[in-house]
Amino acid sequence: MKNLLTILGFLLCLSTQAQEINWMSINEALAAQKKEPKKIFMDVYTDWCGPCKLLDKRTFHNKDVVNYVNKHYYAVKFNAEGTEEVNYNNFTYTNPNHNPNRKGRNSQHFFANALKISGYPSMVFFDENGNLIAPVVGFKTPQQLELYLKMIHNNDYKKLTTAEAWKKYEKSFVGTFSN
Repeated sequence: MKNLLTILGFLLCLSTQAQEINWMSINEALAAQKKEPKKIFMDVYTDWCGPCKLLDKRTFHNKDVVNYVNKHYYAVKFNAEGTEEVNYNNFTYTNPNHNPNRKGRNSQHFFANALKISGYPSMVFFDENGNLIAPVVGFKTPQQLELYLKMIHNNDYKKLTTAEAWKKYEKSFVGTFSN
């Protein structure tokens, strides 16, 4: 009986552990695409951004978001004010103006600038060949993000060439992600 309780306790502990998105760097994701083509979902954040932290806590730990992203995308975490060296489209992007002693806002990484990131958080989608599809700016709940995750994964975005088509798609979309 004692062994059964120990096993049940262990299984309960495993089932309540937080699920995590399998984050990687953009360089790792681009390399992985060469072996197994898959779209890239990139979270562009900064250390000082409150909505970025909320997105991390509330949306990126939602089990439906975690499962969907891990299954259908290479997930990238990218600090838009960090110092990571990014090799993208035969160019090396850096952040030469980064000041490690600065508190709060810092200089924007040249890669974030090249992607035309205008606010944080931003989620950026790339196709299976590493080509930019689109950035989505701002905090999104799991249910709001679901629309973009599925639209991009299913290539529906290619058919949405007008504002009217987008509104119709958005209105007819039926999500399944939980709170």
